[in-house]
Amino acid sequence: MTAASPAGSRRPSLLLVTDLAYEARGRRYCDEDIFLASRLRGAFDVALCHPRDAAALLERFDIALVRNSGPVLHYQEAYDAFRARALELRVPVYNPLGGRGDMAGKEYLVELSRAGFPVIPTVDREADLASLPEVTEYVVKPKLGADSVGLRFVPGDAVRAELAEAAEGSLLVQPRIAFRYEVSFYFVDHDFQYALYAPDPDRRWVLEPYAASAEDLAFARRFIDWNTLTHGIQRVDACRTAERALLLVELEDLNPYLSLDRVGEDVREAFMARLTESVLSLTG
Repeated sequence: MTAASPAGSRRPSLLLVTDLAYEARGRRYCDEDIFLASRLRGAFDVALCHPRDAAALLERFDIALVRNSGPVLHYQEAYDAFRARALELRVPVYNPLGGRGDMAGKEYLVELSRAGFPVIPTVDREADLASLPEVTEYVVKPKLGADSVGLRFVPGDAVRAELAEAAEGSLLVQPRIAFRYEVSFYFVDHDFQYALYAPDPDRRWVLEPYAASAEDLAFARRFIDWNTLTHGIQRVDACRTAERALLLVELEDLNPYLSLDRVGEDVREAFMARLTESVLSLTG
């Protein structure tokens, strides 16, 4: 699957794991990954494959880049096989497989909430409901969910029954809070790249460039540092409350959508240069 450069040196081969047919609300995953593949071909011999095929193909490549492959819960067995095969072959995976954020499920939101981090208050046990603010409506979602799969809004007088009926520890409960907007901070390794926000809370994926302040970046870096990944793309999603505080919504460290069509050409070019440098560094 590799080819020699004109100078005779071998180019590294890259398996880009993606699902080009996956339909996401408000986004076109396939467009982004087609663009990424076209640009990464400047440094790698690139092949694209569906996540269900990744384990079988992995041994032919120097590195695997997991991108917009849809929620893992739709192909959990294939993803587990891919992880096991990568560890067996010692093929680097980008992002590395030790992420503590969404890559490992959403248990981290409970852990961070208990530890006093600036996150939306989150519990997963009926006994802990009293620690949440009293509101008229709560957000209930599966701990292994993604892309809003299974997310529901539940009245305050019904949330206790929701937890009691579910398998222990399988659901997360958060207060439904009013916020001014959502904002996302994008990093490669530990280097901030750009930020985007949705001025209209009802249109989450209609994004515009956001000028992040030093305080905003200190907030985002706190979660990047907590995650301890040495390499990789991470997206820190937050909401700005009515009181203007930032609270973490999600730390996406598996295959964060990048919304590269929402940034300027100079930002996009700088991101691609940094990403290519980072991925190349893992190929030896």
